[in-house]
Amino acid sequence: MDRYAPKPNIKKGDEVLVLAGKDRGKQGTVNRMVIKEDRVRAVVGGVNFVKKHTKGRPGVRQAGVVEMEAPLHVSNLMLICTQCGKPTRVGKTQLPDGRRARVCKKCNEVIDRS
Repeated sequence: MDRYAPKPNIKKGDEVLVLAGKDRGKQGTVNRMVIKEDRVRAVVGGVNFVKKHTKGRPGVRQAGVVEMEAPLHVSNLMLICTQCGKPTRVGKTQLPDGRRARVCKKCNEVIDRS
């Protein structure tokens, strides 16, 4: 990742809404984050299926077409608040004990502690 790139507001395990692309409007859970070549992408469960043609290898896998989930860019995802259940932007705040936390911009509740 680029040294000056901001930290993404979405983490593994978050419930998200897809804002753009062929799966716009669908919801899913972030299965994993892919950080590569100054880009941050998220693989969301049940969203953005693509077909990949695989070459067979004896004793390992059979040749054929495999359907798999492909990563989505983080800018095309919006976090769904765990408290109010609405898609929201994410704010950051410092808790009284000094730790930082993500905050829902709609209901001002702490989403989680990081």
